[in-house]
Order: sequence, then C-alpha cells, then structure tokens
Amino acid sequence: MKILIYGINYAPELTGTGKYTAEMAALLASRGHDVRVICAPPYYPEWRVQAGYTAWRYRRETRDGVMLWRAPLWVPRRPTGIRRVLHLASFAASSLPLLARHALWGPDAVMLIAPTLMCAPATLALARLTRASAWLHIQDYEVDAAFDLGLLKSSRAARVARWLERALLRRFDAVSSITQQMSARASAKGVPPARVVCLPNWVDAASIYPLPRASAYRQELDIPGEQKVVLYSGNMGAKQGIETLADAAALLAARPDITFVFCGSGAAKESLIARCAGLANCIFLPLQPAERLNELLNLADIHVLPQRADAADLVMPSKLTGMFASGRATVAMARRGTALHEAVASRGIVVPPENVKALAAAITVLASDTARRTALGKAAREYAERALSPESTILVFEERLAAVFLQVRATRAAYFRRRSSTSAAGPRNAATAEEAAPD
Repeated sequence: MKILIYGINYAPELTGTGKYTAEMAALLASRGHDVRVICAPPYYPEWRVQAGYTAWRYRRETRDGVMLWRAPLWVPRRPTGIRRVLHLASFAASSLPLLARHALWGPDAVMLIAPTLMCAPATLALARLTRASAWLHIQDYEVDAAFDLGLLKSSRAARVARWLERALLRRFDAVSSITQQMSARASAKGVPPARVVCLPNWVDAASIYPLPRASAYRQELDIPGEQKVVLYSGNMGAKQGIETLADAAALLAARPDITFVFCGSGAAKESLIARCAGLANCIFLPLQPAERLNELLNLADIHVLPQRADAADLVMPSKLTGMFASGRATVAMARRGTALHEAVASRGIVVPPENVKALAAAITVLASDTARRTALGKAAREYAERALSPESTILVFEERLAAVFLQVRATRAAYFRRRSSTSAAGPRNAATAEEAAPD
C-alpha cells in the first residue's frame, strides 16, 4: 500500500511521539509498503531545532528506507500555552504545499499523528480528494491536555476546541490510540466503536535488555557500586509532574546510599534544576544518544515515572516500555483505573499522583530490598517480551488498515455510482444523493 504519514514529530528526536512515528514508518517500509512522511525538523524535547537542520526551510531526505518531506515551523524558546498553539499552527500552515504535492502521488491511506489535530482538516481533504482512507492515531489528547493541565484557560475556547475536536474525530475512517482507556476516550467523543483501534506503543526487547554487568554510566558519573540509583529519563515537561521527584530527593537527602539521576530535556528542566539546587544526591544529564539508551536504562536500580493526576489517560508515558524492557524495578505515580496504573501495578509499585511522601517511601522500600527489585524487574521484562513487541502492533495496524481501505473504496465507489446515476436522471433526486454521501 501507499501510505502517507503526517505528523509534526519524527526521528532523530529521541523521545516521545517522534520516536514511535519513525519506528512505525520504518517497520511498514520494511514490510513492503511504500511509505512517505511529512513532518517538521527535529526540535523536541529541547524546543530547539537540532544542529544540521533549520526551522525555516523545506527539506527532503531519506531515513531508514522512508522518504521524508520536512516543513518549516516556528519553535518558541519558552513554550507557553498560546505559543504552543502558534507553534502547531505554523506547521499546519507550512505543510499544506507538501500535502498538495502528495495528492498527485495518490496515497491509499493518509495517517495523521496527533498532536497536532490542527492538521486534521487538510488530512481529511486530501483523503477525500484521492479516495484514500483517513486514519487518525492519537499519541496525546492535546485539546484535553491543554485545558485540563492549565496550559490554556479560557472556558469559551475550551468549549469551541472540544466541539471542533469531536467533529473532526468523527470524520476519520479509523481512530487509534495507545491504550484501551485512551481508545475508549475516542468513542466517548463520538467516534463509532467499530472505527476505534488500540495500537499500543512498543519496545524492541533485543535492543533494550538487562545487562549482565554494571552500566558504564556508573564509572562515568563516579557512582559507587553499592549506591542505589533512582533514574528519571525522558522529557521534562508540564504533563510529567516532575517536580515531585525533586521534592522526593529533598526528603531522601539524608540517605547516603540513594542517588537521583535526571536525564533529559524539556520546558520544565530549568525549574527542576533550581528545585534541586543544593542537593548533593542529584545528578543531571542531557539527553543521551540513542545508541547508549540501553546502557543508560541499566544505570537504574529503580526507575521513577511521575505523572500529574489531571494528565491521567490524556497521555501514556512512552518511556515506560523501555523501563520495562531494561528489567529494572519501577515506581510510578498513577490513579487506580488509569492505563498507567494498570500497566505498572502487577510489575512495579504504584503510588498516588503528587504524593511525595508515598513516592519517597516506595523508593526507600525498594532501595533496601534487592530481592523485591529483582522480582519486579523480571516481571517487567517478561511483560515487555510478551506484550510489547513492535511486530504485534504493526500486524494489527496492517490488518485493520487493509480492511478500512477496502471498505472506504467500496463505500466511495458506490457513492459516486449513485451520484452519476442521479445526474443522469436529473436534479429531482439530488437531495437523496447528498444524504447518502460519506462523511
């Protein structure tokens, strides 16, 4: 099939949506599909365009067997609520010429990755024009997150944005998301259940795996072998609630055997560093190269995954899959009934969101119990091997995409046949034909 993937984030971004979009495109290409991608230059999570790229030029390249077209965009130095909106809008506008160009290519399927939903109208228009199936894959419910997390605060704007979101979602031939709970949210927004698909994120368990030795990072960071490392690795943004880790580090500052390592970047990094100022038990690292990810994740004795309570089931932390595959113990902050709680509860420790004392207590318990850390890490690794393989997700996607493609082609062919017959019969039946038109 000819598949056009349309999304703002893409490799070489190391975390979040871009990582999974790039891996999906490469997997589909390796299975014989003709895959093209429209995306932006890499900028996340640093909110700065990477060296070797520019924010203001169109660019074409090939990566892992996939042809990419990169559209310009504006990247704010400080991504506040309204600036994020303008940032997303800049990509939605600048990418329109690339979409128009691909209308001539004639894709069989157009897959939009959300964020950003601002690109949905153009996606739907291209799919209708080329008679392709339109698929929306939601990594992040950006509208709910923007208002529920307080990034945007106008109640009137929230009502309008949510109305537009519902109207757009219902017009896609298929809508997928990364957990059962996030998929169910699509149905709650009006998408017919038959169109909703769960496509969980994955991990390559052959690339991320428990090392039989100590991580090289221990020597590089001068961390003694007996020291217990609490690791947070990934984006440092508003949805993470990462400030709770700084508070936990402060509570455990008197424990000489526990060291916190923060690795990553993002809008909240500077404030996190400020909160940890004066704490001798904290070490900061920038994002590390992809080829060193396994070494980094094996630095942890305990992985920590904070999340704000109001972010539950709006996003699913993408870093969790790698944490599980590394075979280390995990402490997550999540409410009961959420996808994060469900994923971690039987193979880690879950504490209530934003409860710093509970987080510090869980870290203390695991730091003192080698056997429990080992058992939890083993359970997490087994789950990653059994349920988080990229092949299983891609197979589900291929099967559903083929079915949607055939259904869309049949529906639209029938519509155009009816329209032709109506035109031949005269204007009297025009209203009936319009009523029968597909969304």
